Amino acid sequence: MPNQPIATVTLVVDAAAPAEDAIQAAAAAIRRGELVAFPTETVYGLGANALDATAVARIFAAKQRPAADPLIVHIAAIEQLALVAAEVPPLALALASAFWPGPLTLVLRRQPIVPPNVSAGRDTVAVRVPAHPVARALCAAAGVPIAAPSANMFTRPSPTEAGHVLEDLSGRIELLLDGGATPIGLESSVLDLTQPQPQLLRPGGLPIEALRQFVPDLEFNPRYVDAHTPEAQAAPGMLLKHYSPRAELRLYAGSAERAGARLLADARQALAAGRRVGALAPDEDAAALRELGVQVVALGPGADLARIGRRIFAGMRALDRAGADLILARGVGRAGLGLAIWDRLVRAAEGRVIDAGD
Repeated sequence: MPNQPIATVTLVVDAAAPAEDAIQAAAAAIRRGELVAFPTETVYGLGANALDATAVARIFAAKQRPAADPLIVHIAAIEQLALVAAEVPPLALALASAFWPGPLTLVLRRQPIVPPNVSAGRDTVAVRVPAHPVARALCAAAGVPIAAPSANMFTRPSPTEAGHVLEDLSGRIELLLDGGATPIGLESSVLDLTQPQPQLLRPGGLPIEALRQFVPDLEFNPRYVDAHTPEAQAAPGMLLKHYSPRAELRLYAGSAERAGARLLADARQALAAGRRVGALAPDEDAAALRELGVQVVALGPGADLARIGRRIFAGMRALDRAGADLILARGVGRAGLGLAIWDRLVRAAEGRVIDAGD
């Protein structure tokens, strides 16, 4: 962090067709070693030149992110993969051809041109081609790969709107491209192809069911790592405390009926104890919670996982701003995008999961 705050400039751009002058200004900033926040189809990223170790170090400093937590490198097209990846197996090419541009990150062997601090000192690199028009235009105009974790302070909910970026990073970065709300709202899925058996390290915007077309026996075995561990992680999103609001978050597992009933009972108890209670709730739970006096962020119908995914992080931030000191949420199933939503909620809750049974 510099001694004096940086004057953060915000440029509003059309998400579908960003103005060339704004993209060129951001690309020039990247080449100068500056930090640029920009929208992707998943969440807002905080970008720097991935081939400049000093610029990459500024990302860690701005976010107060531990050096053991690696970054994702964004490239403009599949043809650039060999620039950053030393080994590109046939499966990687098949997956990239099927899902890029899009919310899939592949972990491959790192080319020496990519500085070690991008990958927490490991010999791997996480890479993807983003699908958002602003991100794609910036990657192409910059002419260099762009290292870009989420544009937020470490452990905070990921930013899905430009305002979230400014909440956390205003005065810490040079430029923000404001392209409106991100369309998916959940980070990319991360697939490690450096092991004999491919491993899903983080579920995300590309459901595991789609990946099973190429890796039929793929499973997700979550890892919950202490934030203070010095051990370099294989991918971002592995820490137990991650994506977290300031308020305590409790997550309820089990059937919708049982989890909802337990959540309501605990809300009554917490309100009676004088706590300021908020809830991230599917629409069908919202009315009963509001009747109790709970501050509710309605996420959409419980069956509409895409809408819930878009709203979950913004909802955490909204309840923080409303002054909640306890946030309650229940799972919405683990099929499709539900697996990524569940993973984010477990980490936001720091493992505080209450099993209400089936």
